[in-house]
Amino acid sequence: MPLPSRRSLTGQLLRAASVRTLIMEALTDMEARASRAEGDEPVLVVEPPSGWRFPDLREVWQHRDLIYMLVRRDISVLYRQSAVGAGWAILQPVLLAVVFSVFLGLLAKVPSAAGIPYPVFAVSGMVMWLFFANAMSRASVSTIASAPLISRVYFPRVIIPLAAVIPSLVDFAVGFVVVNGAMLLYGSDPSLRVVLLPVVVLVALTTALGIGLWLSALHVRYRDVQHIVPFAILVGLFITPITYPFSLVPANLQPVYALNPMVGVLEGYRWVLFSDFAFPGGVLVIPLVASIVLLITGALFFERMETTFADVI
Repeated sequence: MPLPSRRSLTGQLLRAASVRTLIMEALTDMEARASRAEGDEPVLVVEPPSGWRFPDLREVWQHRDLIYMLVRRDISVLYRQSAVGAGWAILQPVLLAVVFSVFLGLLAKVPSAAGIPYPVFAVSGMVMWLFFANAMSRASVSTIASAPLISRVYFPRVIIPLAAVIPSLVDFAVGFVVVNGAMLLYGSDPSLRVVLLPVVVLVALTTALGIGLWLSALHVRYRDVQHIVPFAILVGLFITPITYPFSLVPANLQPVYALNPMVGVLEGYRWVLFSDFAFPGGVLVIPLVASIVLLITGALFFERMETTFADVI
């Protein structure tokens, strides 16, 4: 009987070592399971929810440090390696306001409202619109942007779009300084109602978050969202009274036009900002109701779709 060659002996030894390794790993795994069953180590079992449910706010609060870190990261990288840096928060509304002031204010003779100088009227609307549009846009792409985090670590996924909208508050704060400067430059009288500005900002932020929850959940399954959102923002720029007053809309179309929640937000925003601006009336109810409905339904839909994120993303 011929003796086995050196190569065959080496292969047999390697196979034996591999089998031994597998057996040892299996035994170690069995011992670990037995130890956990006896209560030696705490075990956290994460099970997908069944049916429709609202996000656990207590669990979200327990992960508040993660929200802080995500917001801090987004703010720090927002204008990284940019020549202008945070100055874009000033340049964007100013440049857009200049363009609309020239083409609509000077050439088309579009009036403002309540005797407000048109450049002030335009820049104030642009600051609020960019705040809403950026918050909604960042929330809509937040789940895809955080794909490595979602696929590796467990945490309440609703934290991602929530943290995505908060940096837009920094942009609004910087842009609002520009609005105050324009009002001072053109001698526009501020209103004491400006103390209500946080309420208006909260309604706009809630509306953006509610829409962002819907879009961020849909974006995981349908990548068409990344094309729809910029187009929707462009359309919204023209169907929202940003650079023209709400009074220019024909009276018979105003009820339908006001279904856009940002119409009420812009009207309420200018009412708290300018002393001579008339009270918008019932149009303020629409964004209040819409923001709540969008937030609740968006949170329910996001929580429903969350179970498939790690598999699809």
